[in-house]
Amino acid sequence: MKKVLVSFLFLASFLTLVGCSQNQGEEKAEKEGSKIALVLGFGGVDDRSFNQAGWEGLETWGKDKQLTPKKDFTYIETNNPEDNSTNIDQAIKNGFTTIISLSYLQAEELKSAAEANPELNFALVDGDISGKKNISSATFKDQESAYLAGLSAAYTTKSNKVGFIGGMEGPVIQRFQSGFEAGVKAGATAQNKEISVNSQYAASYDSPDKGKAIAASMYKDGADILYQAAGSTGAGVFQEAKARNENDYSKKVWVIGVDRDQADEGDYKLENGDTGNFTLTSTKKNVGAAVKEFAETSYNGKFPGGKHLTFGLKEEGVDLTKGQLSEEAYKAVSDAKEKIINGDLSVPDK
Repeated sequence: MKKVLVSFLFLASFLTLVGCSQNQGEEKAEKEGSKIALVLGFGGVDDRSFNQAGWEGLETWGKDKQLTPKKDFTYIETNNPEDNSTNIDQAIKNGFTTIISLSYLQAEELKSAAEANPELNFALVDGDISGKKNISSATFKDQESAYLAGLSAAYTTKSNKVGFIGGMEGPVIQRFQSGFEAGVKAGATAQNKEISVNSQYAASYDSPDKGKAIAASMYKDGADILYQAAGSTGAGVFQEAKARNENDYSKKVWVIGVDRDQADEGDYKLENGDTGNFTLTSTKKNVGAAVKEFAETSYNGKFPGGKHLTFGLKEEGVDLTKGQLSEEAYKAVSDAKEKIINGDLSVPDK
């Protein structure tokens, strides 16, 4: 009897172990099947702006999960408009099961791919695709952080001339321009000043030379602060500001960074060895958080297909760095930020 009982217990234990092992194996297999591909917008992975912020988010997530780069998660660069469709197809053919796009310019291609591959997950960051169960979208209230940037410029400018340089015209950059101009206007009104805003577009996200040329024209016209929302085109704005500050330090000019803290882009050095920095502040967009959200939910089988996620100041999706703002400017920014979060101040997005 004892032998029969022992045998029964052994068999039960064995079956339990087999069951646990099988469940763990199935779970591992399921997660190994969730491979994430990030399709970048124009400007490259090291644009020091939107693309870089997105990839840094996915890279951090992948390392935390102890996943293998290129095999389990990767990025694909977009250099030409025709790459939009090719890159998404490439990700699908290479076995990636969740494709995250970082450009609203890829919306149509992403939608077509989702319709043709209903078993896969697709996500669009900084754009909106509605009505598809296997597509999730995330947009940011860029106008809110841009409004704070406008206030910063209004409280800092000495020439009462500031500028906005956008990449390509569209709903995303329109939010930046609208918020910035509204912030400058509010700051000017609060100080009983008249401040003009010169807004121009480079028609490109990856043309530093165009950014540099537009910046040179604006600075020459008297602007002393430029806010750029132009991807790697914005690198040209920093180049022009650096050259001017190093050649004529008596007339300092400023740049406001975008998407991530671009303080390190503003370093410059004078002939006498003195150093300085011309990044006044930066509007931050938590692109990495949105990318990680899509990656994590997909990895855990809880992808928010069909949903549209929105990130503003209240959701900590956008923000403004303190940078080199004066106490007066920072107080104005902090007060406005609180009003926006509480719903007492609404910033126009057009």
